[in-house]
Amino acid sequence: MAQAPQASTALSRFTVLDLTRVRSGPTCVRQLADWGANVIKIELPPALDEGDPMGGPRAGSDFQNLHRNKRAMTLNLKSPDGVALLKKLVEKADVVVENFRPDVKKRLGIDYEALSAVNPKLVYASISGFGQDGPYATRPGFDQIAQGMGGLMSITGLPGQGPVRVGIPIADLCAGLFAAQGIMIALLEREVSGKGQWVQSSLLQAQIFMLDFQASRWLMEGQVPKQAGNNHPTSIPTGVFTTSDGYMNIAASGNKIWERCAKALGRDDLLADDRYKTAAGRSQNRDELNAEIEKTTLTNTTAHWVAALNEAGVPCGPIYKVDEMFADPQVQHLGIAQKLNGGNKGEVAYVGQPIKLSRTPSSIVTHPPELGEHTDEVLGELGLDKATIDDLRARQVI
Repeated sequence: MAQAPQASTALSRFTVLDLTRVRSGPTCVRQLADWGANVIKIELPPALDEGDPMGGPRAGSDFQNLHRNKRAMTLNLKSPDGVALLKKLVEKADVVVENFRPDVKKRLGIDYEALSAVNPKLVYASISGFGQDGPYATRPGFDQIAQGMGGLMSITGLPGQGPVRVGIPIADLCAGLFAAQGIMIALLEREVSGKGQWVQSSLLQAQIFMLDFQASRWLMEGQVPKQAGNNHPTSIPTGVFTTSDGYMNIAASGNKIWERCAKALGRDDLLADDRYKTAAGRSQNRDELNAEIEKTTLTNTTAHWVAALNEAGVPCGPIYKVDEMFADPQVQHLGIAQKLNGGNKGEVAYVGQPIKLSRTPSSIVTHPPELGEHTDEVLGELGLDKATIDDLRARQVI
């Protein structure tokens, strides 16, 4: 099966059918597309399309950043002929990714059992709000709901503030990333067994996994974590400090780093204070210690203290707005903002991959496709002639 220009050669041997919408699914598929997989995004025909309810307008930055490096075709999966065409595509595909509710895909006849019968080597990935079975399986999933049910909002924000959501859709994003990892694992295993399998991820599971040490504090120690604001819950002093022109983070956990921190701040007196000589003492008296540190950081600029503390080997850094972050010399050196010229879009900057491979790097090679842009091309690769394609379009199958 032919494909668009390759973003990488790493996954170029794999064909992926993308049935996803909104964010978690497209995030998963973006990982595959950016590493060179032949991704075909399947959407409803124009007359039936109601737009992506959460992805914003197609020309908007959110949609554009999620759907680069793909081709796109339209297909009405509520039509028997549309499902038949999907199954023809599945015969040659390696991966299908979907984020329908479990009952919906079963009703359409495009669930794992139906499509794996067509191609037993198929890796079929499902992303849902709460899992493919269980008491909440048919509930619609939404990132903020998962943040709340997954415990994250209870530990985010200032003490006593009440629940606070994180500023990015972290449950959506992580569910998509974990699904992509699951697909990679299944493809590697297929090289041994020759068989595909069903990969499942959910917003709720992803959010719970991302609690990491906060979840372990409950499971292993019986502690219910609480809001700690900008203070690290266990490493002290670690937090946000005001400077003469803004804010900065300082992470001075452990006795040696704490000693270096106090000296770099010119506050040897804090080292002599019995309240702060041990980690337990610094934890017990964290508010007083933070206030003492901030008295000093307020006397000079963020740049001054970042330089002084880094020179002393104390982890620290400025707190940027997004525009300031992209202007940072290290961020520019890493090249994560990748520009692409071409078509009627001119030059567009995308957020590139945070992974580097020495021989088969990822790149941005194509702008996101227009709705149905490659429908004729993909169906032509299946052997359909123009008259057949025109008939399918007239009947709103494509």
